[in-house]
Amino acid sequence: MKKTKITFGTDGFRGIIAKEFTFETVERIIKAICLYLHELKSDKNTIIIGYDPRFMAKDFADFCAELFKKYGFKIILSSKVVPTPIVAYCAKYYPNSIGAIMLTASHNPKEYQGIKFIPNYGGPATKEITDDILKYLDKKIEPKIGGSITIKNLEDDYINHLENIIDFKLIAKNQPKIIYDGLFSSSIGYFDKILEKNNIKFESFNMFHSSDFGGGLPEPKEKFMKHKKNGYVIMANDGDADRYGILDEDGNYVSPNIILAILLKYLKTDKKIQGKMIKTVGVSKIVDIVAKKTSTETITTPVGFKWLSEAMRKNKTILAGEDSGGLSSGKHIPEKDGIYANLLILEMMAYKNKPLKELVKEIKNYVGIEFYNDRIDIKLINETQARNLSKKFNSFDSIADFKIIEKNNIDGIKITLEDKLSSILIRKSGTEPLFRFYIESDNLTKLNKIKVFIKENSN
Repeated sequence: MKKTKITFGTDGFRGIIAKEFTFETVERIIKAICLYLHELKSDKNTIIIGYDPRFMAKDFADFCAELFKKYGFKIILSSKVVPTPIVAYCAKYYPNSIGAIMLTASHNPKEYQGIKFIPNYGGPATKEITDDILKYLDKKIEPKIGGSITIKNLEDDYINHLENIIDFKLIAKNQPKIIYDGLFSSSIGYFDKILEKNNIKFESFNMFHSSDFGGGLPEPKEKFMKHKKNGYVIMANDGDADRYGILDEDGNYVSPNIILAILLKYLKTDKKIQGKMIKTVGVSKIVDIVAKKTSTETITTPVGFKWLSEAMRKNKTILAGEDSGGLSSGKHIPEKDGIYANLLILEMMAYKNKPLKELVKEIKNYVGIEFYNDRIDIKLINETQARNLSKKFNSFDSIADFKIIEKNNIDGIKITLEDKLSSILIRKSGTEPLFRFYIESDNLTKLNKIKVFIKENSN
């Protein structure tokens, strides 16, 4: 039987359960990681293992634990479903930790599962690390003595850490009205527990773990966040709680681009935090404008939090974020964290003592331009199709009668049009077989014209 081809995307390996993602595939990956770690010749040998609510996630986690034990590692295995950011925090701060494993496919559909290796700096593995791991695939490995498995709850130190960097007393004093939509995700039992512990009132829905995420996608987007209530902000996380989603008091989805802009202004202007704004190439121009107006230096990276994480570890960071809902800061771990993001938003609202919808209006007035965003996904049949689409769009001198004035190849192709306010990021997804066009403009007519052009030229 042909072995599954193993590649690491923007954050780990993912595949359809019982097709690409099997016990055989997991064993090959874990053995390669063991060989990689042995070659580091570190005196640390503890591995933290966590898992999300997906089908058989605990079984895969138990299997990983036994393999690591067989090859001499001491395992701290989560006693229950746990968010990725908590596992990442433990990878960085747990005594003797050499890294962590997280069983999750994040926001992918229910039929997917995935595996992430988190080094002991507490963020996604770099491309260099995953490339090294792949070199050890299917190499011989001998068992080692001294391995063990300990089952523990992982959240206590993480919660204590959040209580040191988030002003919960201020949130409780200027209490926003909150609905927490659990969305059947791994943040259940954590985000709500943190709010309760700090006397912050909230209403909640979908508060149980479900392997099929209630029949929807484990993605905190408006169409899945259905429990709207006038005057309340609605907060949710994706399947492994490393991303956030929020609706304002009128039930309108507030994009991560807007949130990044508001938070950057809050942290720099109100909290006087110094450092750089680190963002992926897909982030809206609104963040660049806020950065310029607040005299904040920016760093732009390829798509994927592993690139943000690497830049965070090299630079003093005010905020790091991506347009897909990943966010962290220099005060926190170099890993995206949807729980932390939600709490930071609540702190900002309490500090300003204003509803989120008002803060959205204020940032748009501050920038002086309103940006509109959309995305077109093309399902890929093969790699040749992706290469042909890239080549075709890279050859254009204009798009929808707008002259191209700049092409950026940090990740895929980022095309800036002659108005300097309209752009298209063209890239292959790192997690799904999709070719994506991320479109932005200051005008809906222009945006729709660009969309028509893309659809006509992407067959």
